[in-house]
Formats: sequence, structure tokens, C-alpha cells
Amino acid sequence: MSDPDVLVLRQTIHGSDASDLVASLRERLPDQEIALARTPAEERELIATARVAVGLHIDEELLAAAEELELFACVFAGTGHLPSDALADRGVAVTNASGVHGPNIAEYVVGSMITHARQWPRAHRQKAEREWRTYETTEVYGSTVAVVGLGAIGRTVLDRLKSFDVDTVGVRYSPEKGGPADAVYGFDEFHEAIADAEYVVIACPLTETTRGMVDAEALKTMRADAVLINIARGPIVDTDALVSSLRNSRIRGAALDVTDPEPLPEDHPLWGLGNVTITPHNAGHTPHYYDRVADILAGNLDRLESGEELENRVV
Repeated sequence: MSDPDVLVLRQTIHGSDASDLVASLRERLPDQEIALARTPAEERELIATARVAVGLHIDEELLAAAEELELFACVFAGTGHLPSDALADRGVAVTNASGVHGPNIAEYVVGSMITHARQWPRAHRQKAEREWRTYETTEVYGSTVAVVGLGAIGRTVLDRLKSFDVDTVGVRYSPEKGGPADAVYGFDEFHEAIADAEYVVIACPLTETTRGMVDAEALKTMRADAVLINIARGPIVDTDALVSSLRNSRIRGAALDVTDPEPLPEDHPLWGLGNVTITPHNAGHTPHYYDRVADILAGNLDRLESGEELENRVV
């Protein structure tokens, strides 16, 4: 095998395997040697001379064999699973895939808002029962939306909401940095941020600060006609408190792509609630995932050559 410029490690994401990523990279980088490691032995052999490796994970054993490696491009946004200290000690830069989920998850959020405003779950139930009976609906237009977390996903959600003429509130760790919302609060002002919102979108990482943040007290603070949308991580929401609030119409509804526990057991009470929509942690699914990863890496290879700061660098 020839020495690769870019080595793609074994991986499968959203039903697409590494060969799809190789195809996307070769389209964008026709002058680069792109290699795919299909076995552990090929990974150990090819990484010895590769300048760039792309994958979900690289362990310290594989890293020790990477004599020429300058960049590990992680295909996930989260990099907490990587041996960051070992990578830093060897002078290997690390980038993540932050931003690849923005368009698809933003569509999920906007779709969830419309779904609950127009009562599509009720429409589906009535269709299944062949029941012609009118019901009240609301509008997303002109409402107030609180987006908790102003990373790539949160910012894209706010961008997609511009055409709905909504009032927007953002929550982030450093509110002094501002953001693309009409008002920006810190996490210590979480209750103030969500108090007037018809839609509360959870798009922040799971940290010690955010774990259990949407608890019984937060649900009491929310409006009675509010809908909670969680596309972040299940443990950010206190599930028992949420079930109680939904059963007692303390809030209007919830759209959950993530739950705690996950997978959600078949006998869990959330399944039986008519004001809840549930998807199996697949808001991030998109056929364009690897194309977006390839776009980031192609740009970073140019930056690597010119000595510029890498996009999405985390180490």
C-alpha cells in the first residue's frame, strides 16, 4: 500500500460506513492519497506514515504507531472519549465535526414546533380511527422561543426561526459574548430565560451544570402552554418530573429525541402520553453527514498547509 495523505479509520455512522466518507473526501481532494483501513492490521500499517487520520476514535496503542501524524479529525462533535493528553503530548492537533448536525437537527426542532402547534399527533390518531372532528390549534408565528445552548446547533435553530417572526431567547455559559438571539442569559438565569417561552429547546451539552437542569422547579416556571423540545441529552431533563407535568397539563407537551433512560423501556409512561412525540435519538440522521465532515476536513488540509488556525480545533 502507498503512503496515504489521509487515512480513514473503520467506522459506521447513521448506517453509512467509512467507504462513503472516502468517496466524499476523494471528490474534494483529488490530489491527495486517501486510504481506507478495513482491518485492525491495516490501521496499524497505514497510520505509520499518514499525516492525517479521520475517525470516531484513536486509542493510545494506535497513536503510538502514528509516526507522521499531524491531525486527527474526529467525525463526532464530542471528543471527550479521545486520549487528549496523549494526542497533545505527541503534537497531534484534534478537530471535531461541530456544525455537521446544524441543518438536520434544526429541521427537527422547527418540525416539532409545528407538529405540536398544529396537533399533528391528534390528526394521525383521528385519521387512524376515521374520526372527523375539528380541534383547536396554535401558531409558531409570533411566539417566544428559548434556545438553551448557543453552539452550532442552537445558532442554526435560531437562524431557521427568522421567517417565523418569533421572539428569541438564548442561554449560554458566557452571556457577555451575546449571540443571535434577541436576549441572551447565563445558565444562572435559566428560569428567567424560559419563563415566557412557548417553546423551550434544549440544545446544550450534558455537564455537571446542565444535568437535571429541567427539573420540577423549571417545569413549574415554564408556561402552561409551553412545549419542551430536547435534542441534547436525556439526563438534562428529570424524566419523572416531566411525566408528572405532562400528565397534569402543567406544560402543553414535549418533543423528545433523547430520553433518560435510553432506550426508553416499552412500559415507560412517556409512551402513553398523547401530548408527547418521541423519536429514537435520530434527529441527527442525515444522508449528508459524511459530505459535511469532508467539507470541514478539506478546508483544514488547506489551513494545515498554510499554517493557519484549524477550524473546529479542540486540542
